[in-house]
Amino acid sequence: MGQNETTTNELLLRIKEKYKKMSKGQRRLADYVCNDYDKAVFLTAAKLGEIVGVSESTVVRFATQLGYKGYPGFQKALEELVRNKLNSIQRMEVTYGRISQSEILETVLQSDIDKIKMTLADIDHKAFDLAIDTLLNARRVYVIGIRSCAPLASFLGFYLNLVCDNVSVVDVNSSSEIFEQLIRINEHDVIIGISFPRYSMRTLKALEFASNRKAKVITLTDSVHSPMNLYSSCNLIARSDMASIVDSLVAPLSVVNALVVALCMKRQKEVVSTLETLEEIWGEYEVYSRDELDPMKRSFFPDETAGGKDE
Repeated sequence: MGQNETTTNELLLRIKEKYKKMSKGQRRLADYVCNDYDKAVFLTAAKLGEIVGVSESTVVRFATQLGYKGYPGFQKALEELVRNKLNSIQRMEVTYGRISQSEILETVLQSDIDKIKMTLADIDHKAFDLAIDTLLNARRVYVIGIRSCAPLASFLGFYLNLVCDNVSVVDVNSSSEIFEQLIRINEHDVIIGISFPRYSMRTLKALEFASNRKAKVITLTDSVHSPMNLYSSCNLIARSDMASIVDSLVAPLSVVNALVVALCMKRQKEVVSTLETLEEIWGEYEVYSRDELDPMKRSFFPDETAGGKDE
């Protein structure tokens, strides 16, 4: 975890190195950021300058002199610091100290919308395409996600079963059992690790185990600096809410949905055949009512089902 520790302290180290050469205004900025980073992370350049008593241009120059690409680059570094410094209680105090009860619904939904927009703007399309090809060529697919990421892993595993022959969602209730489930993983297989702050050591160890056995590793995490990427050659980055009592995993779920749809489009015939077989089984055993079955198929392959209605 040494790399993660370096990332955590990078901003503070840069401030410490350059502090003696800073102007009085820049020192006030540095002091505020070091002491109140949990508040500074939410401020625009103009607002930060107003609080400290300097101009917006001074704030931007401060960020540039620290080696960042303007204020947005500085803010990302500040987010990394806050993400790793705050515990759950502090995150709750920061978030709910900023908004009133009447603003919660709008604030939370707008925040999720922003996370999806940022993910769309930043995601690596080549990495996404590589993930699709890797999954399609894998002998077996393992998916692992722990704590709040477990539902994402289960959701992805459920739909991967429509496309791939051998999919296992790793049971994470016991650390030792994780390795027992991965004991046969090798270079023909792929593991998808899902983890967001605060990062899971068990997920990281599972990815290390798989990587040591030459398996291909795909990660879904929040940052290029995430420790999950240590063992991965295919990193899918989705923004999560690092300053809330509830982990916002809306953007990661959107990326999971995109993966599933892309895989289904690559293997339309196989998936249609699987869905038709499942419909027969569900109908025979009365698992679902009829009106719940057809929309599932139509949502993936509208062209396959449209003709049947007209005949």
